[in-house]
Amino acid sequence: MDLSIAHMDCDAFYASVEKRDNPELVDKPVIIGGGRRGVVSTACYIARIKGVRSAMPMFQALRLCPEAVVIKPRGSVYTEVSRQIRAMMDEMTPIVEPLSLDEAFMDLSGTAKLHGAPPAVMLARLVKRMQDELGLTGSIGLSHNKFLAKIASDLDKPRGFSVIGKAETADFLRDKPVRMIWGVGTAAQAGLDRAGIHTFADLLRWDKTDLQARFGSMGTRLYHLARGEDRRRVSARTPIKSISNETTFFEDTASVDLLDGHLWRLAEKVTDRAKARDLAGRVVVLKLKRANHSLISRRVSLREPTQMADRLYRTARGLLDQVGNEGPYRLIGVGLSELTPAGKADLTPDLLDPNAAKRDRAERASDAIREKFGKDAIRKGRSLR
Repeated sequence: MDLSIAHMDCDAFYASVEKRDNPELVDKPVIIGGGRRGVVSTACYIARIKGVRSAMPMFQALRLCPEAVVIKPRGSVYTEVSRQIRAMMDEMTPIVEPLSLDEAFMDLSGTAKLHGAPPAVMLARLVKRMQDELGLTGSIGLSHNKFLAKIASDLDKPRGFSVIGKAETADFLRDKPVRMIWGVGTAAQAGLDRAGIHTFADLLRWDKTDLQARFGSMGTRLYHLARGEDRRRVSARTPIKSISNETTFFEDTASVDLLDGHLWRLAEKVTDRAKARDLAGRVVVLKLKRANHSLISRRVSLREPTQMADRLYRTARGLLDQVGNEGPYRLIGVGLSELTPAGKADLTPDLLDPNAAKRDRAERASDAIREKFGKDAIRKGRSLR
């Protein structure tokens, strides 16, 4: 009852929202994603039984589950539901660290007196309230640090509530696979396999210096996690590191005009999000995926941060021109990184482009029109390509 670090993960969030809003889907396999050329955003548990997984190519998912109902994501709806869940968590504790729309860490230390109940009881009330008021379910992991809370929330999904206490931490971890460690991807897993490390018990046989020599900074992290140690605090103000957007084409394309139109629309979406958060970025990133799924990534640092769609678009277009004719492509993406407060952005006039200031004023005016009359009230001609 003294444990206070929790991780809450909604159960198949996007699909659950769709089933809630359309009861005819309740007993059907549902996949959220973008067309046959896209990838799976999430799938309900009925589809998961057939082998469908997040990030799986849509054609593969439909091969596994041809009877699935495929629904395009409704981002604004999911965001609003996420805000409602976040408000419930904020009533429990001011220390909430969201990881995405559907999951978050919470630190409920010192909240027992305020609420008249220990954290475990408050978390049970949270998921009951989510079901009663929003028609959605979630799974809870409760432990003494973030690493173990995250593991616990995955142990018994859906509608799970799992607890890992200090006393049982070592016994619990010993025979578990190291792939349970959050952030250990395919490449890292391959490196661990080559070293003969498959379980936490294998990790415990290595001393810290050997792990550091073999795996660098990750070796230090592995040493502590093998012992159930994680000193990271739950942070209510985790900074956003980047803002990006991408689109997958229905058919592979090498058309410069088509790519250019998508570049503008993506630049506008990215900078809309940056402006909404009062942020700007110094580094522009272009991402392209070829027909064979190989990736091309280009980036460039600006003289000063920007949150202007015109500047992001022109810079990304320059990167696209540098790539040259390496298509056809199935995906294009644009992003801003090295984010800073917007007050430091777009301050210096571009002496090499005397029309830049005029375009900036036009963009600000367009932003005001779209904010008042809707995002489609005014458009650039190039976005219609």
